[in-house]
Amino acid sequence: MFSHVILGSNDLERAKRFYDAFFGALGVGPAVFDRYRYFYRSGGGTFGITTPIDGQPASVGNGGTLGFAAASPEQAQAAHDAAVAAGGSSCEDPPGWRESGKHRIYLAYLRDPDGNKLCLLHRPAREAH
Repeated sequence: MFSHVILGSNDLERAKRFYDAFFGALGVGPAVFDRYRYFYRSGGGTFGITTPIDGQPASVGNGGTLGFAAASPEQAQAAHDAAVAAGGSSCEDPPGWRESGKHRIYLAYLRDPDGNKLCLLHRPAREAH
């Protein structure tokens, strides 16, 4: 459904350090610079960071969250921890399992250095009954 996501940053190099750590823990290669933006590419799509083209300060939306798939709870935790160590901050409940009815998922929420909210999600394969 989505081809790409691009977030604005007021400090592009700081954002690159953060996302290099975040995506590195998810197995995504380092950013590629293209004119005034950095892009991270994987089989699932493209993620970019940029200073706003209109010259105005970057700002975050209230209520918005970008979700990223993790292969395991350990990978979600590693990406969360790497991102926090690279200047992000943990938010919402601490990383861990959440249950809702029959569904069980592992979630880890954090904010990047510009305040954008990210979520790492691991959804285990359904067990055979």
